[in-house]
Amino acid sequence: MKKKQAKPKPKPKSKSEMSLLEHLDELRQRFLIAIIALLVGTIVGAIFTEPFLGILVAPARQAGIVLQALRPSESLASYFKVSMALGVVLAMPVIMYEVFAYAAPGLKSNEKRYVLLGAPFATLCFVGGAMFAIFVALPRALPFLSNVLREFVKPNYGIEYYLSFVSNIMLWSGFVFETPLVMFFLARLGVVRAQGFAKAWRYVFVGGAVASAIVTPTVDILNMMLIMGPFLLLYGLGILLAFLAQRGRD
Repeated sequence: MKKKQAKPKPKPKSKSEMSLLEHLDELRQRFLIAIIALLVGTIVGAIFTEPFLGILVAPARQAGIVLQALRPSESLASYFKVSMALGVVLAMPVIMYEVFAYAAPGLKSNEKRYVLLGAPFATLCFVGGAMFAIFVALPRALPFLSNVLREFVKPNYGIEYYLSFVSNIMLWSGFVFETPLVMFFLARLGVVRAQGFAKAWRYVFVGGAVASAIVTPTVDILNMMLIMGPFLLLYGLGILLAFLAQRGRD
């Protein structure tokens, strides 16, 4: 009797061989891990909520603005929002890893390297933009806003509305500070050449002026330049980085 040969163990499926349901199951698992990281980050962020909230309301206090709760639950809701915002920041490394791990099999080796290098720099640029909004833009915008019709209107703001206002400015400022990094990687991947960025500066100037007028909370030109000025400087830096990236690619 010949011995039966043991059947070779089936090799694990690669991402390209997985079915749609298997892809969706993996996506569900990674999404669940990201949610758990966000919950843990929010719990940890609750410890630092009060100090961070003090930083956010400092520009209003310097402008002589009184913050108040207009509803019984507004203070608690504001506390939770700030805790969750800190939780997103703390959980961002885990979230970025899960996104990268899911998309990695579809990327080339050089694209994987760019993602791994770009993710930390993107986070730093966004945080830098948010800090610019808190310490530079808001301390100059709030006094102007609070002085409009001061003889008729007393500037007492609801804390929830104020935090939404501050979050909006921080969000757009963070995106603006991502500009050079985005331009670098577009040039590195060959999507856009540096010469194309340089030729488009007129359109960028007009678009930056319109976007700054929409995003800026005030109507005066000085406060609008607080957003537009850094954007134009960052765009110029992005052109320089794009030339360096293009040179390395060539």
